[in-house]
Amino acid sequence: MNRESKNHAIAKLAKVMKVSRSGYYAWLQDKESDSKINRDIVKLRILKIYLDSKKIYGAPKITAILRKEGFSTALRTVSKYMNELGIKSIVIKKFKPQTKKRADVGYENRLNQEFRTDRPNRVWVTDITYIWTRKDKWVYLASVMDLYSRKIVGYEVSKKMNTDLIKKALTKAVAERGNPEEIIHHSDRGSQYTSEAYLNMLKMFNFKISLSAKGNCYDNACIEAFHSILKKEYIYTKSFEKLEDLKLGLFQYIEGFYNFRRIHGTLGYISPTEFEEAYFKAEDSAA
Repeated sequence: MNRESKNHAIAKLAKVMKVSRSGYYAWLQDKESDSKINRDIVKLRILKIYLDSKKIYGAPKITAILRKEGFSTALRTVSKYMNELGIKSIVIKKFKPQTKKRADVGYENRLNQEFRTDRPNRVWVTDITYIWTRKDKWVYLASVMDLYSRKIVGYEVSKKMNTDLIKKALTKAVAERGNPEEIIHHSDRGSQYTSEAYLNMLKMFNFKISLSAKGNCYDNACIEAFHSILKKEYIYTKSFEKLEDLKLGLFQYIEGFYNFRRIHGTLGYISPTEFEEAYFKAEDSAA
């Protein structure tokens, strides 16, 4: 549109709105000012959500939170504003050390990659991962997750990757959950999880034992995904001097953030604790 056509169009709009041309320009300027204020409000909220998540959340999670708060903001717009603010999710690719061959024992895979359950304390999944510290070198984290809510219900970290490590993690989970029974306990076929001492412990607590298919990493995907998230969002953004420093850091991340505050897309963008609370609230209402 050339200048003459534009002026003609503005004159027509001003006539329709029954205002002078100068009045129309003032109204237009006010509208543009309101839009800028709204954009600035959204940007400030995006920055606050990002910082509250310890710089972990990317555009999809921030968009989900904004929509819950009543902002009708598109994912593409949030991505654009994050670029303008110079912020992005801080994730670092995980290191993948070699793993030992899995033992071949006679227990079946009860889970069969069915990663959704209808209530808490129906299926627990567990695994071990490696974490580097400057003084103590490689140390080992064993975690136990309730598959219903993706909540970490027990964990232990040690300089040794042995049966004692996973027994302590499971003991903490049982104590945390009030010694529930008839839970499916799923793990890979690592030597620690298939040791006689650990299998006897599972039988003592009346767990139903489930083991991944031999050589199939996807059978224990949820707990492995947690360890990947932990490393990308937290471990690889820090530097731990020794085991004790790591223990404090794990407590701050798992208990202070992951279980109670970190939202999950698979849970409808709420935290594991909120997801469980919603289940128990619904159960109480139905009783």
